Amino acid sequence: MSFLSDHLIKQAVQDRRYLHQNPELSGEEYETSKYIRNRLEALGIKILDFEPPSVVGYIKGITGEKTLALRADIDALPMQEGGDKPYLSKNPGVAHTCGHDGHTAVLLAVAEWIVNNRQAVDHNILLIFQSSEEITPSGAEYLVNQGVLEGVDAIFGLHLWQGMKMGKLGLAHGPQMASCDDFEITIEGYGGHGASPHETVDPIYVASHVMQALHGIVSRKLNPITPGVITIGKIEAGSTYNIIPGSASLHGTVRGLTLEAVQTMRSQIEKLTEGICSAFGAKGKVEFILGTPPLVNDVKQSSFVEHVIQSSYGDDQFELVLPGMGAEDFSHYLLHKPGAFVFVGIGSEKSAYPHHHPKFDIDEDALPIAIKLFVEIVKAYN
Repeated sequence: MSFLSDHLIKQAVQDRRYLHQNPELSGEEYETSKYIRNRLEALGIKILDFEPPSVVGYIKGITGEKTLALRADIDALPMQEGGDKPYLSKNPGVAHTCGHDGHTAVLLAVAEWIVNNRQAVDHNILLIFQSSEEITPSGAEYLVNQGVLEGVDAIFGLHLWQGMKMGKLGLAHGPQMASCDDFEITIEGYGGHGASPHETVDPIYVASHVMQALHGIVSRKLNPITPGVITIGKIEAGSTYNIIPGSASLHGTVRGLTLEAVQTMRSQIEKLTEGICSAFGAKGKVEFILGTPPLVNDVKQSSFVEHVIQSSYGDDQFELVLPGMGAEDFSHYLLHKPGAFVFVGIGSEKSAYPHHHPKFDIDEDALPIAIKLFVEIVKAYN
């Protein structure tokens, strides 16, 4: 990382630790955005007019023929941090246990590098510090609807990734992460005494049949080589042991790597629920809470990033990523513009706990690796 100054790396660590100690929940990142704005304005970077708490900066390139967008997410999670590190969260019940503090620090460092090396940057650079990655509605979708991608030729994002060995960099050529939609099924039956089930329409019994049927959708309605997940995570019904209630509800999640697979699962959930409930004399209603679409890298852009990694770090640092069923709202940007999302490995003794664990932490030796990645993408893009 010889072209990254000691000052730049130390500043990235300082930024990351400040943000880690002062986390804010999705949609509430106003102090975080103030910190980001102050850092960008001190560098002379123009702040564009997008609704806070997201912050969008703009740097004009030497030629300005193309515009590249770089994105970092800035929100934290509603959980209590554990451990004894000296930079623990100061906000009870809020913690950066996913790495967004690191993403923000990386993009701030990239912004500073670009300002100090304008002669090496031909293209315009859009710096997207995005609110609300962790919730629905998505902060990415909101910015897209505000027009943040107008005039953008390509967009790139990264995630410091505990599941990948420290120092490795990787992505998938095509689908990399899954969609994430939630659903709620309400089953209306006819309650009564537990000793007289024949006088009722038992919604718990009906719900058990619906749940069993839903788990057959992936294995019997999707192509076997097309991944999909339907999980029921919550069941609600009844108040005591000897009363058959009048209603029951199932709450779950649907995930897939293609929009076609997701649509098949949604339609089958509705058809099976309606059919099974009708067969037992009950009424079933399905409500979907739409989240993020599948994250699908543009193959041309992901191949470009792979080339950048191999030429800048060496062949042994690139890792081809197998698609997973986790979700990431960077996918909203990729629905509209070509781009790629990269995992930067942080797995090490310091980063031994998985994302969203109370003791999750970042191995800060990965920060300069991530900064260099964004810088090399900016320099190499044509």
